Amino acid sequence: MRRPEALLVMDDRALRMQFGPDEDSRLRAIARLGEPARVTDYDTPEAKARLADVEVLVTSWGAPQLTTDVLDLAPNLRAVVHCAGSVRSLVSDAVWDRGLLVTNAVAENALPVAEFTVAAIVMAGKKAPFLANIARKRRDDWSYLTEHGELSNRDRVVGIVGFSRTGRQVVTRLTVPGSGPETREILVADPLADPAAVADAGARLVPLDELLAASDIVSLHAPELPSTRNLIGARELALLPDGATLINTARGAVVDTAALERECVTGRIYAMLDVTEPEPLPASSVLYDLPNVMITPHVAGSLGTEARRMTAAALDELERYARGESSRSAVTREDMEFVA
Repeated sequence: MRRPEALLVMDDRALRMQFGPDEDSRLRAIARLGEPARVTDYDTPEAKARLADVEVLVTSWGAPQLTTDVLDLAPNLRAVVHCAGSVRSLVSDAVWDRGLLVTNAVAENALPVAEFTVAAIVMAGKKAPFLANIARKRRDDWSYLTEHGELSNRDRVVGIVGFSRTGRQVVTRLTVPGSGPETREILVADPLADPAAVADAGARLVPLDELLAASDIVSLHAPELPSTRNLIGARELALLPDGATLINTARGAVVDTAALERECVTGRIYAMLDVTEPEPLPASSVLYDLPNVMITPHVAGSLGTEARRMTAAALDELERYARGESSRSAVTREDMEFVA
């Protein structure tokens, strides 16, 4: 195995989270690292000197976009191995025009999101986050238990919007006995999904409107694209049954925030939001104060030691590249039309 010249490009937080001694040792066994071994931008003399020789960029959160000007500084660049999920903010048309190999670790990032989502679905069945909000104020008795519908994780209809990597993992976990709520049915809405693949996973492919109208709990797993922006707006929210819970661990822009605020103010539905639009929400947003809304600060994806899974996957790709083997997680220009 040859050792290509590599350069790390990521911010301080990503480096601390993703590269410990083991990861650093493995990286240096696969590739040659000059000095500096890592940069956070491409404008310094040191970065420009490294770009002149580098063959592979190992990138993560905080890496600047690879523009034409940057690529002109890197005539020997052949591959970009991304230690995180989406490469949308990283690549430009110039990357595809150069024919560079681009890989990501989105499959590994799907795992903690799926775990978080299944936990959220279970909590939604019992309305646990919302009852916890009420408990802070109504401390004298538990009569409010009867005010939020049936608190159960049996015989639920769960709707999955987006049969993405994460959406598929959520469906898989929901269909394994004992791993989640005892659903009556799992519905999937995704115009690009194969009905046979959805059926094989244990779910049924239906139009979005049918899913929304039938589901007790709806979980969003669609990428942020022009076609999915505000996919869930006022009309769609109105289709949800009374007492339904909307879970968003995908992208905030998939939901029309103003419409969600109006619907949640009525108390008719519940929402569990790990992502919002904008992110974070303005301090004035009514969603912060509603007892039927739970907001978490974008924690479903890989954080802490979870991010090391993504590093391992990226280093696997780097090793395959060094051995002259085919990539298993390459991203193409065509993929950008459909993925986050």
